[in-house]
Amino acid sequence: MKKKCRSCSSGFGFRHSFVIRHLCFAILLVLGASFAFAQKRNITEKDLWDFVWIGDPQISPDGSRVAFVRVTVNEKKEGYNSSIWSVPIAGGEEAHQLTKGDHDSTPRWSPDGRFLLFVRATEKDGKPEPPQLSILPMAGGDSFSFTDLPKGASNPVWSPDGKTIAFTSETNPEDLAKQEKKKKKEEELKKAVGETSPSASPAASRTPGEKNAATKSASDEAAKKAEAESEHESDVRVITRAVYREDNEGYTDPKHPAHIWTIQAPRNADEKVQPKQLTFGRFEEGNVVWSKDGAQIYFVSLHVDEPYYEQPKSELYSISGNGGNATKVNVIDMDLGSLSLSPDGKQLAFIASVTQPVNSYTQPDLWVVDLTLNAKPRNLTDKFDFDIGDGPFGDNAPPRAGGRSVPIWTPDGRNLVEICGKQGKAILASFDVASGAVTDLVTGNQAIARFRVSNDGSKIVYAVSTPTRVGDLFVLDRQSANAQPKQLTDVNKEVFSKLNLTEPEEISYKSFDGKTIQAWVQKPPDFNPGKKYPLILNIHGGPHAAYGYIFEHEFQWMAAKGYVVLFPNPRGSTTYGQDFGNVIQYHYPGDDFKDLMAGVDELIKRGYIDEKKLGVTGGSGGGLLTNWVVGHTTRFAAAVSQRDIANWAHWWYTADFTLFQPLWFKGPPFDEEADFKARSPITYIKDVKTPMMFILGEADYRTPPGAGGEEMFRALKFRKIPTVMVRFPNESHELSRSGQPWHRVERLQNIVGWFDKWLLGVAKPEYEVAPKEEVPVKRESAEPKPGKPPTGK
Repeated sequence: MKKKCRSCSSGFGFRHSFVIRHLCFAILLVLGASFAFAQKRNITEKDLWDFVWIGDPQISPDGSRVAFVRVTVNEKKEGYNSSIWSVPIAGGEEAHQLTKGDHDSTPRWSPDGRFLLFVRATEKDGKPEPPQLSILPMAGGDSFSFTDLPKGASNPVWSPDGKTIAFTSETNPEDLAKQEKKKKKEEELKKAVGETSPSASPAASRTPGEKNAATKSASDEAAKKAEAESEHESDVRVITRAVYREDNEGYTDPKHPAHIWTIQAPRNADEKVQPKQLTFGRFEEGNVVWSKDGAQIYFVSLHVDEPYYEQPKSELYSISGNGGNATKVNVIDMDLGSLSLSPDGKQLAFIASVTQPVNSYTQPDLWVVDLTLNAKPRNLTDKFDFDIGDGPFGDNAPPRAGGRSVPIWTPDGRNLVEICGKQGKAILASFDVASGAVTDLVTGNQAIARFRVSNDGSKIVYAVSTPTRVGDLFVLDRQSANAQPKQLTDVNKEVFSKLNLTEPEEISYKSFDGKTIQAWVQKPPDFNPGKKYPLILNIHGGPHAAYGYIFEHEFQWMAAKGYVVLFPNPRGSTTYGQDFGNVIQYHYPGDDFKDLMAGVDELIKRGYIDEKKLGVTGGSGGGLLTNWVVGHTTRFAAAVSQRDIANWAHWWYTADFTLFQPLWFKGPPFDEEADFKARSPITYIKDVKTPMMFILGEADYRTPPGAGGEEMFRALKFRKIPTVMVRFPNESHELSRSGQPWHRVERLQNIVGWFDKWLLGVAKPEYEVAPKEEVPVKRESAEPKPGKPPTGK
């Protein structure tokens, strides 16, 4: 009898059981993943209220921690709260809160790291007070405010020795005199009220509580009387300037230009310090930078009364830190971004776009200029055909206190680090100051919004957004070879861990003339390629802007509601080079419309789009193009035009943005009447057959409703085309990005509600003139209706 091969037998048995066990394990993994996926839910429009945003990261001088602004929706959902938090760069700890105010922003470390300077805005009697400078001792103790200027204090900058703080304020001597007069009056009235109050009683007969209550009552009564007796200020505006109001800011006040001030940095709340105004006059100053030795302050101004119709330029000045007369250092024919002083103190770096030739779009470049009289700026990126300091935009940048982008020098002064926009992404790169050579530092399918470099240059902290991440802080350790970015925060983990979010699919297609167009497709979480889906074409504004790898709540929610969303970057978009961005000059709208239609055709060819259920929407320039689309095709079953332009001529006369005319048109509407008319969507109103919704901000000065949706709405009503107008009180052009949280949610509800009605057949009686049933249009929650939002961004 032949011996049985033990090894063969056991080997087969082992392999068999091994396969069985691992097959079972794999099945369990799949089932577990499916169960976990099933436990998650789709995103909703109201998840916005639970989002957390991160802005303005600042690395401590020793490189151990990063302070940042954490922004949340307030309890009433009518505004936003902001506080300052900190997280160790080494990781291993959760971020913790540093300040307790509701509106704290602009964290700035003292040079020695012992103090954290910031700006705090408070409220009094339910009304916002001007922001003031505050300090938090990092060794312990409460923060304290140390300015009390009638028009507030902003944009603080430490002197190199940490003894002085420069800042800007719109306060003028007249304001200070009124403030002093009011305080004196309050003291007099307080004394008078205290002496004559019927409730006054001998000290011996009153408890400490009664004494405190009486003192407070007298003080409040005195303040009210002083307020009542203060000089009446007329609310009538006498307008002398062409641009007299600015979107999201309100009416300009020529009597209160921002000037440069300084103040000694207090070390404790008991140390009383007084601010000192350094600059005066009728022109604004800003963009403050201290000289390396702290003796001088550099700043930017423009001493031109009405520059609205001229190409931008900037005047660079210096002034002694102790005050005196300012010296004009340079005049630069560009609008300068934030200034950055070189380590040796001899140069400034900044981002700006050339003004000649006159283009519709000119890429921003990275520049350096010597701090000598009338030195010529040098362009480091004239051969780099992408955007500097910018990238794609989404609908969820920090709605408050996001901070500003500034190029940062390496410690040896040989390189500058800055954000670059490349084909729908925003990366970090380093530019050689001598040659302009570029080295990518942080890349990937993401958008970097703000960043800082440690003093020794070894670490870069940056805020990142992706299609499935609102924004978090990461750090790159440049000293480690092949170092990978390390995540420092996960501020939306609690919400996002419960959601089925989808990654958009990147596609590209050929337009009518062979030009390649990049786009993205957001699909429902349970997408089935064998099914037919309704499509929403979403058009970005600008027109010189870009979609890309960044979080878009709107697109995620539309997909969660069962729509496929197409969001392309047609010609005119940024992040694709100078020629691609500027090709639409004097032809907008035009061929960009063809790019958009080619994208719709591309998706229809892929077989999962229902051709009878097409919708189109967009805001600002996207609203203009939405209006244009429905006047040039009837393929769409519904359209939502947001914060739009219908009549270029009417916009020319009413908008706060005047520079568009020399860039987009060859002359004003009274000289170029035919061109303005040919490129205005209202011209083609008789061809519109698509049911339309118009979403308008009643405080929108960038695209005033009277030059946009109001005209379209009235004309379509006359023609008996189904249309509805949704108006948002107190909202500026920034409604979708930083408007009141309640309004942002209601905006999303109305957009999708209109598409639900016309693409899916869902009954929406609130959009009928005479609904069969009376349907009250109200919020779905018992939350109180928001009042007027706080001023500022």
